[in-house]
Amino acid sequence: MLVRIVKMGFYKQNVEVFLENFEATKTKIRAFEGCTFLELYRDKNDPSIFFTYSYWESEEALQNYRKSELFIGVWGLTKPLFSIRPEVWSVEKLESLK
Repeated sequence: MLVRIVKMGFYKQNVEVFLENFEATKTKIRAFEGCTFLELYRDKNDPSIFFTYSYWESEEALQNYRKSELFIGVWGLTKPLFSIRPEVWSVEKLESLK
C-alpha cells in the first residue's frame, strides 16, 4: 500500500473555495479505482493549511489517478488557490496500531 500525503496552503480568501471543491469531488476521488482511503486535515495553528492523506493499492493506481480527467480537473481548480507551493510525499505504511 502507498500512502500519499499532500500539504497545501491557501490564500485566506480561497479557503472556502477549496473546501467547496473538496466537498464536491471527495467521493469521486475516493471511488477512483485503487484508492482505498481519503482524509482531509486542517492545521490547528494555521487554518489556511490543509493536508490530504490517501491510500492507494499501488504506485500504478496513484499514477493512473494523476493521469485521469478527474485529477486534471481537481488540480486545475485547486492550483490557482495556493499561497505556497504544495508539498507531496509518497510513503509506505509500516505499522498501524488501533
